[in-house]
Amino acid sequence: MVDFVQLQHVMKEQLDQDRAISAVEAQGPTLDDAVSQAAALLNIPIRRMEYEVTERGSTGFMGSGKKDWKIKAYERAFAADESAQDESFDNDADFEIEAPLIQEKNGEVFVHLLHDGAFIKVTQPIGKGKRATDAQAMAALGARQVKDINQAAVNEAVKAATGEYIRVGDFQHNSGADASMTVEITDQEMRALLYVTPPGEGGHDITVETYKNFLKSNQVYYGIDEEFLVEFADNPSYKEKILIAEGAQPVNGRDAYLQYNFETDQSKVRIKEGANGKVDFKDLNIIQNVVESQPLAKKIAPERGAPGRTVTGKQLAARDGKDMALPLGKNVHVGDDGVTIIADMNGQVVEVSGKINVEPVYTVQGDVNLKTGNIMFLGTVIINGNVEDGFSVQAAGNIEVNGTVEKAELDAEGDIIVHQGITGSKAGCIIRAGKSLWARFIENTAIEAGNMVVASDGIINSRVDAFKRIICQGKRASIVGGRLRASEEINAKVLGSPTAGTETICEVGVDPKTKELLTQLFEKKATMEKQLEEIQLNIQTLVNIKKQRKSLPEDKESYLAELEEKRVEIITDLKKNETEIEKAQDFLGNIQARGRVSASAKVYPGVRIIIKDAKEDVRTEYRAVTFVLENGLVQVTQYEEPDAEAMRGPDGYTTN
Repeated sequence: MVDFVQLQHVMKEQLDQDRAISAVEAQGPTLDDAVSQAAALLNIPIRRMEYEVTERGSTGFMGSGKKDWKIKAYERAFAADESAQDESFDNDADFEIEAPLIQEKNGEVFVHLLHDGAFIKVTQPIGKGKRATDAQAMAALGARQVKDINQAAVNEAVKAATGEYIRVGDFQHNSGADASMTVEITDQEMRALLYVTPPGEGGHDITVETYKNFLKSNQVYYGIDEEFLVEFADNPSYKEKILIAEGAQPVNGRDAYLQYNFETDQSKVRIKEGANGKVDFKDLNIIQNVVESQPLAKKIAPERGAPGRTVTGKQLAARDGKDMALPLGKNVHVGDDGVTIIADMNGQVVEVSGKINVEPVYTVQGDVNLKTGNIMFLGTVIINGNVEDGFSVQAAGNIEVNGTVEKAELDAEGDIIVHQGITGSKAGCIIRAGKSLWARFIENTAIEAGNMVVASDGIINSRVDAFKRIICQGKRASIVGGRLRASEEINAKVLGSPTAGTETICEVGVDPKTKELLTQLFEKKATMEKQLEEIQLNIQTLVNIKKQRKSLPEDKESYLAELEEKRVEIITDLKKNETEIEKAQDFLGNIQARGRVSASAKVYPGVRIIIKDAKEDVRTEYRAVTFVLENGLVQVTQYEEPDAEAMRGPDGYTTN
């Protein structure tokens, strides 16, 4: 509990602080300017200052009628620990705290002397501002020489503070002392300047309605700020030209333009972040693929212009926006809406000479490397250089490489043509062709082809799968090492190598993809059968315990139910697996391909020949032979040339 002595001590400290306060008055065109000026006068940082707004400033109307902000400021009192903390802040010049803004405004009294008497208007205070008093009202009326005053009406007006003019008395009117005004229309009727002379003793003031009627009678109809006019009537600026109205300039309509759905700057690199949060700088996304019927751009219609007006009400014409023709290039058309450009085919969208085109062929003038990034294109890709290590090329059409392919990845829905050759590594190079692959040579590469694989100078240590044929014909056309599979034929000049240690497997009479699928299905079957065996064993164990104890704990009962559900699920999956195995086996059994492996020059020992289910390991050297399947055994016959279809080149390409 605070006793009288303590209270006296606190009050004494507060009085000492109040006496120490040094207040200053400052003003400026903005509140910030006034605050800064006060801080400079007090020689303290803004954060250590408090202030009160004594008069709110005004920007005026269109540059006229400006008023400065006025404030009363003083240093804020601190406790001892606050002072210490503040001193530490003073050491940091960059640390700044904005002073709190005290939003407040005192109530005001305005006097208007009109033909039917003396009027006052009293406004409410804002924030912690003070209310207008009867004394203020009487003083304002006295300053205008109003003698016959209704004191009760004044008191009521001050008390209500409605912001409306209320009649409170009479005055001796002097018509020669009335306020007067003139208006000047300038700048080709775009501005109206009002000039007002103050009333003399006993003269009438000018009301808002009088201002409006005067402006109207002087042909000022447009651009008047009503709110400013009300403030001006209450507190006019005399003997200066005030911008009271301003016309509106005409605004020309925006021309039609294209809203693109693709990047028009072809040099811009669009690097994307992967799912792991890392950025692969090989994926530059330079090619902008589009598909058939994809919207490429849309014309935004031109806009009508907005006419302007002078202060006298004259309309100023504006230009409407210009329309534009759609920039249609190759392989695009206009949609049904008449404004959308749509792709006719899959390919790359480009803007050439201001026209939008879809190109079915993407050409890389040099190598595929860090400059180009990985290539992914919904059409045909032609590469005039090499495909360097670590890069990939994907195409919905064909891929043609005029150089070599290193340890890279190529994937095409059509043909792949490599004019020089493919030099992979032990780490692997992967080539997938939806149709056929042509290359000068193939080394250390994994290849999948939907039709044929043709190499002129040899296939070395590679895994090659072709749905129909693998052909290796040329002066140095050897197949050495690796595993090769085709449904119809494998044909080369030389099979195997005279040096031991390199296994060459040639398998025909099967579909490589289906056989690979069959292998995966058998592996999956074995895994599920093992899981089923373990589950059944666990179920049997729990069932035996339940028989002995008549019941199981709740968690064991729940686990038994889970095992039963899992058992049913695996049995269902096994049935589906068996069905898929049967389909794959039926397909392989119904393949009508005869299947043959041929060598026009030599077959070295160490080569394994597999035709359907029959196997033969070559133990002696053969010359110009063809291996075929007869009576379930691999037989050696006279060499058979590949047919004409196997020797043709890719459509649209040369074979040299």
